[in-house]
Amino acid sequence: MARTLLLDLDGTLVDTVPDLTSALNRLMAARGLPEFTRRQVAAMVGDGVAVLVARAFAAHDRQPDAAAVADLTADYTANVAVESALYPEVLPVLTRLAADGWHLAVCTNKPEQAARMLLGALGLLPLLCAIGGGDSFPTRKPDPAHLLATLTKARGQPSAALMLGDHHNDVVAARGAGMPSIFAGWGYGSSTMAEGCTAVAYDITEAALIANQLLSAAL
Repeated sequence: MARTLLLDLDGTLVDTVPDLTSALNRLMAARGLPEFTRRQVAAMVGDGVAVLVARAFAAHDRQPDAAAVADLTADYTANVAVESALYPEVLPVLTRLAADGWHLAVCTNKPEQAARMLLGALGLLPLLCAIGGGDSFPTRKPDPAHLLATLTKARGQPSAALMLGDHHNDVVAARGAGMPSIFAGWGYGSSTMAEGCTAVAYDITEAALIANQLLSAAL
């Protein structure tokens, strides 16, 4: 049975905050609102575009206008890989895992089109068996159905799968799906978000070692 590694995207594989910050600040400027720092944006990401927009407007004591989510989505998708970059060793580590027979799949709350464009630009797309975006299914993380639907696309089984991510949504979804989770300690999430995870890794190389240990029996 092939082992499957489900991967979060923002804050786990890619530092996307630079481009998210630029797109969000263009949206704010168009509404006459103050800009955000990258640190502020990093604290707001992880739950999808609509939630990011709601949090940004709420920070300015405002409600989003009807076009805000669509405007941000269009702008960000068009500029998804300007400054965003892979975290160190992500490409070689995932390449080795794929060569060892792992099925790799991205499960993200980012819209699927933006995720595909970003993954393609950074060279990860050929390594993946599936992508489950925030708009790919009726549910999204932390609903375990999002992980399970992505796992099905990747031709995997929960008994031979695990989740790697930097957000409590990843931990909660994995637990609900009955699979282990590795918390990406290098990402945007605070250490408190790791509560309930199976293990914590501090770089992608360590995460791969832990994944091999956790699912060694699935070989």
